[in-house]
Amino acid sequence: MTLAEFRATLADATPPRGVARPLEALWHAARGQWDAAHKLAQMDEGEADHDWVHAYLHRVEGDSGNARYWYARAKKPAATGSLDEEWARIAEALLR
Repeated sequence: MTLAEFRATLADATPPRGVARPLEALWHAARGQWDAAHKLAQMDEGEADHDWVHAYLHRVEGDSGNARYWYARAKKPAATGSLDEEWARIAEALLR
């Protein structure tokens, strides 16, 4: 699935079938469903992809300290661009 195809699913009532949990979390985040996204990101803490999405979610929440903690756990630099740019960067990486 491409990033454009993944974005197109945001109009659907449910996330695309068969995507990994971190992508499902990003899908919910893009639809403003932070709690559902956060719950999914927490399911496999310690796995880099989950921790990266978890960091992004805390950045969305405005909790930069907590976001920095999760970026470090994911071994990713703390994001400084827009939230939309970061969402796309993470989604694109996870879709590969």
